[in-house]
Amino acid sequence: MTLDDDELAPSTLTTFTASDGENLAVQDWPLPEGETHTQRGTVLLVHGLGEHVGRYDAVARRLNDWGFCVRGYDQYGHGESAGPRGGLTRDLRLLDDLADMVDALRARMPAGRPLVLLGHSMGGLVAARFVAMNLRPVDALVLSSPALDPGLNAVQKLLLATLPRIAPDLRVGNGLDAQYLSHDPAVPAAYLADPLCHDRISARLARFIAEGGPATVARAAHWSVPTLLMWAGSDKLVNPAGSRAFAAAAPAGVVQSHCFGPLYHELFNESPGLAAPVFDLLRQWLQHRCPLPAVNPARAAL
Repeated sequence: MTLDDDELAPSTLTTFTASDGENLAVQDWPLPEGETHTQRGTVLLVHGLGEHVGRYDAVARRLNDWGFCVRGYDQYGHGESAGPRGGLTRDLRLLDDLADMVDALRARMPAGRPLVLLGHSMGGLVAARFVAMNLRPVDALVLSSPALDPGLNAVQKLLLATLPRIAPDLRVGNGLDAQYLSHDPAVPAAYLADPLCHDRISARLARFIAEGGPATVARAAHWSVPTLLMWAGSDKLVNPAGSRAFAAAAPAGVVQSHCFGPLYHELFNESPGLAAPVFDLLRQWLQHRCPLPAVNPARAAL
């Protein structure tokens, strides 16, 4: 199935109220009316640090084209969701929000269809930590350049040992150098011009990332959820060592991993020639894990 632009259903932006009363912005990319019988499953997007889920429109449209409904949301302190930019009210807030999203999505999904988490960078860490802690069952997991190793130097380690205790809400620059998002110069330019992107990170959020990555890698040998792990070998924003360590420890029959050596951090936003193998692998893996539903004989006769 390939959908032309005029066949695509419009995405919708709504507000979701989390269990603690905070509002999160939610974006849905449904399949066109009349195509729901070909739905392979639903993908829930979890974006990275400093960005928002609207940047994943092209990814969502490809997923639609492959037969998946897509939902994404702006994490707390990001995009159009509540909270100070880069802030965090409690250590596990991002995981609690993801649990709320999964519960709400399960309630509206067709029975028996798989739910796939797709997380990038910090969102990959959030999704992987969510699975490692078995907070809710999911059917499959896709990780893109996940933040499994923060690559901290000695000074940063010292700061993280003290700041979260004395000033957990202190927000500073996250140090992200946008030029290393992609080899396509239009990507960093658009990122820097996007008013919904920011460069803030709080001490509490930094601790969540610094501690969550190694804790997730430590669970790799016990992984049981089918997972596709993809990372950029030339990543200068997230240390690729975390993904390599996870891939080396995880059961090969459960976790399929691939390093895209020349690519920068945002695999899905790389130059077209570099990104093509990424999307090919993602499509093949998803379609294998989420086969088309059996055809209803009555519908087939129409």
